Amino acid sequence: MRSNFTQLYLHCVWATWDRLPLLTSDIQEAVYAAIIGECQQLKCTVIALGGIEDHVHLLISFLPTIAVSDLIKQVKGSSSHLVTHKIKPGEFFKWQGSYGAFTVSHDNLDQVANYIRNQPIHHRQKSIIPTWELMAN
Repeated sequence: MRSNFTQLYLHCVWATWDRLPLLTSDIQEAVYAAIIGECQQLKCTVIALGGIEDHVHLLISFLPTIAVSDLIKQVKGSSSHLVTHKIKPGEFFKWQGSYGAFTVSHDNLDQVANYIRNQPIHHRQKSIIPTWELMAN
């Protein structure tokens, strides 16, 4: 092989502080845009992004040059900074310090992406996948 070839996919999930419903509909679009923007800065491709008021799911392809912990730290930090400094300065917004991260095979990308895109439905119908919703409560 003349050059490196990687096909790395990661499903990340993290929650708001104490699972408070802080990711309200009035800020969700801007927060998601910030997450996508930061991923692009880190040379990651967002495949799916979704969640509800108290947590976010992100499915990305990423390069082996960035550590998972650094990637998630940057994405969470930039989106939180946007909310606390530009969208709702002076109002409380914070992500929990913990996160879940799961590698995904290429064959399962569609299944995971659909799960992420349909978060509100899954939570309403209680059809969540516990492993994928793993959070420190």
